[in-house]
Amino acid sequence: MIDKLSWMTIYPEMVLLVMACIIALVDLSTTDTHRTRTYVLTLLTLAVVAVLTGMQATDAASHYGFGGMVVSDPMGNWLKCFASVALMVTLVYGRPYAADRGMLRGGELFTMSMFSLLGIFVMISGGNFLVIYLGLELLTLSSYALVALRRDNAVASEAAMKYFVLGAMASGFLLYGLSMMYGATGSLDTTEVFKAIASRKVNHQVLVFGLVFIVAGLAFKVGAAPFHMWVPDVYQGAPTAVTLLIGAAPELAAFAIIIRLLVEGLLPLAIDWQQMLALLAIASLLVGNLAAIAQTNLKRMLAYSTISQMGFMLLGMVAGVVNNSTYNAQFAYSAAMFYIVTYVLTTLASFGIILLLAREGFESEEITDLAGLNQRSPLYAGVMAIAMFSLAGIPPLVGFYAKLAVLQALIASGQGLYIALAVFAVVMSLVGAFYYIRVVKVMYFDAPVTATTVSAPRDVRTVLAVNGALILVLGIVPGGLMTLCAQAIVATLAG
Repeated sequence: MIDKLSWMTIYPEMVLLVMACIIALVDLSTTDTHRTRTYVLTLLTLAVVAVLTGMQATDAASHYGFGGMVVSDPMGNWLKCFASVALMVTLVYGRPYAADRGMLRGGELFTMSMFSLLGIFVMISGGNFLVIYLGLELLTLSSYALVALRRDNAVASEAAMKYFVLGAMASGFLLYGLSMMYGATGSLDTTEVFKAIASRKVNHQVLVFGLVFIVAGLAFKVGAAPFHMWVPDVYQGAPTAVTLLIGAAPELAAFAIIIRLLVEGLLPLAIDWQQMLALLAIASLLVGNLAAIAQTNLKRMLAYSTISQMGFMLLGMVAGVVNNSTYNAQFAYSAAMFYIVTYVLTTLASFGIILLLAREGFESEEITDLAGLNQRSPLYAGVMAIAMFSLAGIPPLVGFYAKLAVLQALIASGQGLYIALAVFAVVMSLVGAFYYIRVVKVMYFDAPVTATTVSAPRDVRTVLAVNGALILVLGIVPGGLMTLCAQAIVATLAG
């Protein structure tokens, strides 16, 4: 008999699943080409789910359900809340773009988005290897379908095929690594795996071998070099609305499964996986920043930017365990959580502007398409400039504080290697500032290539303005969000 507590741990997921099925049925009778009824129902559902997860997050305790297979804790619930809001914003930005390109002939964009969010929720809640993997597959299968949503577009179909093939290979890596962990420890539950490894009765070589495959699979999911090959092609080839769908909320889930697998399950192996993550971070910062300089396509440039940003986030995960002490873990992991949340916020704004500037028959994908944007629309140029400066880590925007928090965690470790990593990250950030500032220069100092005025629906204008303001306000007063992340990580580590 499954107890009441088990059901309470997953009721946001239950609401999301039931409403996704209802909305899919309601959409069958919708003839409106803009799918207004489906759109409104989806946003209402996401708002309710965000409130439910936010309410759950105020409970500082960790609750386990279904025999420990599902966990409900502050970190997971806040990430679910942020993911729900990120998907709401994505759909607000993406709906006009999708309507212009015939992507709303059916309601698949909305229903598949909700199923991808359900996959994100399951990944975040997973206390068991199989549950995490099931959530991952639900998310990735939905993402493959979304990338291929424009069936008449050869570029999108090619991007979907690349994503599918490379994604299947990465899933195989992760599953093989998890199976080796199961073979070595005899359990699929992260807490039991932790205890088995801590007992030191397990063959260390088998564990490290399995760990290599797990880290490789996770690196693919976050788009870290050298497992980044899919990111530029999928970002460029997918419809821009779908690019934002796979580049925003799923990053929160990727962070969550890194915490669930590496911290909650494999923390006794931290010395091994921290070295692997350090190498991935160095490669990502190098490849991402240097390759982005050569890009003329804005979506491709932001793809390489994502690779470098994920490298920076991984640096926060590197400094958690120092000399077998976990004292620095709360600072390092909360800095990484703060970084990923603020990165998603900034990504929403930057892709929101790209979606806004795109119009029927025209994709605003080249950096030159932003030429003279300030003369055509000072508001949208300002939002894009704020997003670019934040990604570059320029004060007083939130991206600066996010980078500073990660660097402080590295330096607080007192280890020469980690301090050298911090210096390297700062140098790479200076390199990265070039291509971000180039976008601002094009918007403010180049002559416009078109006299077309920039217009947008009221909901898009409002959300974009709030999005840009949050990047600025959270940079000036970051304490609230940083404290929230710190408390969530502390509660999760204690649970």
